[in-house]
Amino acid sequence: MKDAVLLKSFPNGLSLILREDADFQTITQEVAFKFSEARNFFKNASMVLSIEGRKLDSAQEDEILQVIKENSSVNIVCLIGHDEEKNGQYLRALGEMEQALASAGEGRFYKGTLKNREILETETSIVILGDVYPGSSVVSKKNIYVLGGLYGEAHAGSDGEEGAYVMALELEPERLMINDMKYKSTKQSKWGIHPKIQPKIAYIKDERIVTEPLTKELLSSL
Repeated sequence: MKDAVLLKSFPNGLSLILREDADFQTITQEVAFKFSEARNFFKNASMVLSIEGRKLDSAQEDEILQVIKENSSVNIVCLIGHDEEKNGQYLRALGEMEQALASAGEGRFYKGTLKNREILETETSIVILGDVYPGSSVVSKKNIYVLGGLYGEAHAGSDGEEGAYVMALELEPERLMINDMKYKSTKQSKWGIHPKIQPKIAYIKDERIVTEPLTKELLSSL
């Protein structure tokens, strides 16, 4: 069966259209084949991914993402749903972070989602192409950028770096630290894309951590 998976592109993303009556093993095999064949075409592009045609559980979604990772150099930033309004908001929010990402050129990239009590530590700025789930954490001596949801823990400026900050497409951390200052959210974290997405930045202002919507003007002032 060679039509178990169809690939279609849209601005900044890809749609995987899965045949509803195909078994999952056939689907993963064909995803591997198609992305391997298109490796030189996609190169190391960063994209969002939409999965259509059939409903998958989270384990199956993770398996497909792993197959793509193993058979291509594509950076899958996040999975998005079928709601065009939400998708448009997500893509616009992603665009608003481009200036911030440009300043992270000296840092490293991590492709994937942190979960199951995983801890990521780095001495440089870090750009995470995925989510940080509750129970997991990321620690950087400089800045932290999350192209997804920050629902777990984050510690920027862990060695006292002046001007360190944390930004994410969805900033709802369980616990957040910048230098030796602590911030604890009063909101209950919810995984996934919210109805209105607004990239936010957390930084030190007046000797405390504040969170504000990310704007070019604010970023330029830091």
